[in-house]
Amino acid sequence: MLTVLTAGPAAAEGAEPAAFGTAATRCEIADPRLPELSGLVSAGDAMLALNDGGDRAEVYVLDGSCAVGDVRSADVDPYDPEDMALGVDGTIWLADTGDNTQTRETVALIGLRADGSSTLTRLTYPDGAHDAEALLLAPDGTPYLVTKEVLGASSVYRPDAPLADGATVPMSRVLELGFTLTGTPGGPVGRAGELMVTGGAVSADGQRIALRTYTDAYVWPLSGSDVAGALALPPVRVPLPESPQGEAIAFAANDRDLLVSGEGLPAVVTLLPAAGELAPAASTGPADEESAAATLTHEVTPLTAGLIAALVATGLVWIGGKLRRRRSAG
Repeated sequence: MLTVLTAGPAAAEGAEPAAFGTAATRCEIADPRLPELSGLVSAGDAMLALNDGGDRAEVYVLDGSCAVGDVRSADVDPYDPEDMALGVDGTIWLADTGDNTQTRETVALIGLRADGSSTLTRLTYPDGAHDAEALLLAPDGTPYLVTKEVLGASSVYRPDAPLADGATVPMSRVLELGFTLTGTPGGPVGRAGELMVTGGAVSADGQRIALRTYTDAYVWPLSGSDVAGALALPPVRVPLPESPQGEAIAFAANDRDLLVSGEGLPAVVTLLPAAGELAPAASTGPADEESAAATLTHEVTPLTAGLIAALVATGLVWIGGKLRRRRSAG
């Protein structure tokens, strides 16, 4: 009997999709240095943008019209940066965590400090390599990585010790998230895109968490810095405007509205206004790993099994094409 992880604390089924209003274009990114926008962060009236790939760790500062002004960089040669977050002390954290072939022995978090210096901490998974494109930075500075899975069975990992420049820090899996098909169109891999997590964000006021797939966003209320506990609660689902490869998500300056964008030029930055309040998070203490990771399994019918096989094949073909365009590992 074939079984598959089809539902978990963050399953798309049953998520309420009515807490956000009509999407509107905020601006369009046309700078040729940002052909593969993968990470986005609000910084007051400006935005910070991260390109997927490149030979240096670089962050582009965008004004209100999406024009590039300053560029912040570090003398670090990343392998595959995928997401970023802004710390309360002004440090920009880059998640060099992409691994489509799942062969990396370590991934890394790169810190670009406000004084121009940088740090690099390597991280290891407890259960082998994973591809991760979403970084969630808790208000207390603890980072969480969320994996990108073709079948939607994502895992959340947290470092076992504080980040330190030059160190290699092991991580623990603290939660499993099960994403299900939503029917929202978009993305480069057909319906598989409804299941694959491509970005994450925590609001600057520490009140909300967001994850996105190629087609939908999911929003949770956050209490304190208990990211794992918040993600164990049901989210609000936000169907996103159709996009060829949507990978970036951020909270706007008001800490409630969402900003989303993705790869390709011009890259439209879309604003989704919050139209309602989220229920307060119920948990304030550290999440219990065993109970938080509880999931449901269901028997898969032949029709569903065929759909799953097709999704996997589509995802693998797309990943193979992307890898051919990726530079060699550094």
